[in-house]
Amino acid sequence: MAVRTPSSRIRRAVAPLALCAGLTVGLTACGADPDEGTNGVGKLSAPEIEQKAQTAADAAKAVRLSGTLVSKGGTFKLNMRLKQDGAAGSVTTKNSTFELLRIGDALYLKADADFWAHDDKATEEPSEADTEAADKLDDMYVKVPQGDPTYKQFRGFTDMDVLLAGLIGLHGDKVKGDRDQIGGVRTIKVKGGAEGEGGTLDVALEGSPYPLQFARGGGAGVVVLSEWNKDFPLAEPSKEEILDYGKQLPRT
Repeated sequence: MAVRTPSSRIRRAVAPLALCAGLTVGLTACGADPDEGTNGVGKLSAPEIEQKAQTAADAAKAVRLSGTLVSKGGTFKLNMRLKQDGAAGSVTTKNSTFELLRIGDALYLKADADFWAHDDKATEEPSEADTEAADKLDDMYVKVPQGDPTYKQFRGFTDMDVLLAGLIGLHGDKVKGDRDQIGGVRTIKVKGGAEGEGGTLDVALEGSPYPLQFARGGGAGVVVLSEWNKDFPLAEPSKEEILDYGKQLPRT
């Protein structure tokens, strides 16, 4: 039977250590710097990370925002492309989906006949006259007058600054969370409160420190932010596609 010498035992013991030392430059699990190759944001404090993300978002010229939001009025889904002078996308509620297009101050609403014929608060089925009126609006771009009470509400879905300010703000003491990946990009989480009760923000560790995902506290929805600074075209609908009712939206 072969007898191991003390020197052979030492060689066997130090071999894994030598291997680990030789691979650290390759970002292995041997104690490598997790911030190697990142933008360095992960080394900052939670408030500093949030500020970096906010600064990056404020400087951006465009973004896509998609996800589900829960409010007292119900649950709705957003899929909007936004930039400073306009936006295009869709909003889905429990009963309907409608499209919004804004170019400057001109705001258009496009929906099918069911959207115009049904009132979420109504207890009765729409009348025949209501249905006929709604059919005329089906899949047309209805211009929302700036004086109509709904203009401000609909415009809020198309305003990049308003949406970002309302959807990615953390509340409470800022706490650094775990590292993750969103859309294949490494992120660092910043939480509002120890359990994220004030929201959880994923900030990119690669490239500019953009906010890539925001989970609202209390399970009130998750939004994903992507396509930062990617411009997109906005075009006015043709005259044949537009219905302009003047100072007030049609009441079907």
